[in-house]
Amino acid sequence: MFTATIKELRNLIPIIGESLTPIIQSEPGCGKTSLLNMLKEDFGDKYDYIYVDCPVKDMQDIAMTIPNHDTKTLDTYVGSLFQLNSPKPKIILLDEFMKAPKLLQVIFTRLMLERCVGDTPLPQGSIVFGTSNNQSDGVGDGMLAHAGNRVCIIQMDKPNSDQWLEWAGNNGVHALIKAWVHMFPRCLSSYLDDGQDDNPYIFNPKKPQLSFVSPRSLHKASVIVENRDQLGENATMVALAGTLGRPCASDMSAFLSLEKSLPLFESILEEPEKVAIPKEISAQLMLMFQATDKLKTQDDLSQFMKFVERIPSSEMQAVFFTILVRHKEGMKLARGNKRISDWTRENYQLF
Repeated sequence: MFTATIKELRNLIPIIGESLTPIIQSEPGCGKTSLLNMLKEDFGDKYDYIYVDCPVKDMQDIAMTIPNHDTKTLDTYVGSLFQLNSPKPKIILLDEFMKAPKLLQVIFTRLMLERCVGDTPLPQGSIVFGTSNNQSDGVGDGMLAHAGNRVCIIQMDKPNSDQWLEWAGNNGVHALIKAWVHMFPRCLSSYLDDGQDDNPYIFNPKKPQLSFVSPRSLHKASVIVENRDQLGENATMVALAGTLGRPCASDMSAFLSLEKSLPLFESILEEPEKVAIPKEISAQLMLMFQATDKLKTQDDLSQFMKFVERIPSSEMQAVFFTILVRHKEGMKLARGNKRISDWTRENYQLF
């Protein structure tokens, strides 16, 4: 199967999207819709960014005809959704296109093929792309054959744990969730991969489930973990089960309990050579993910590196280095830090 990563699609869409409409397919919760925000980060004010939630739209949301009494004809008025009062080119996301009513799919076909809303052309340089779930997901996606031949249907890779952790490190996901994903990378496998029939965490169309682990649900669960003290233990577990599925919630509960035994992060920065190093790998990971979120200065990083260098496993030390350089702010600190430079030079064989 030919597939593309979300990073590759971020580059592909603006290159081909003016003349050929990519339709991005993947299983639920993999980040397809986030491509619109990524493009906004890349291009800023150059475009108007338009999100079209296809399954809930109706004809009057797109365009309507009204009588023109002077010419005795019907004129088309385009919906404000498309911001055609602005001269800027558009980047239009037709989200969940294959779940749209068949009549709207026909209407959107002209938008995808000719860059017109009804009879009104989009500004020159406009880009159109769509998303949909895999037809094998069994969630109601379908497309007319003649329409499919007019677009570019692309299968997107489901982000693996390393790819998701890089994104999560720069988007405020709680350290406990990141540590759990690092320990249980199988939670981001795909049902399309070999050997996943017994995977209790993931979406699988053969099994009835509404709550499961996905890149999206892991992000959503962050607010639960962040507020677990206010929620209480039972409500926290109920909310996690309702967001990530029961198997994940059960396994994550051990992580939540373990956090109570961790040293305070502030105490590590104050006395990095005296604070006891947790024996459990999961606990060490939690502290490392906490560090990438909390370290703000070169002095803080140097202090934490004194603690990291005491960890008996050089491989675990390398894990912290990897986490740090995948974090935008952490990378800035790492570039100018002498302890990091010294550690990298002495441990180059680990990479």
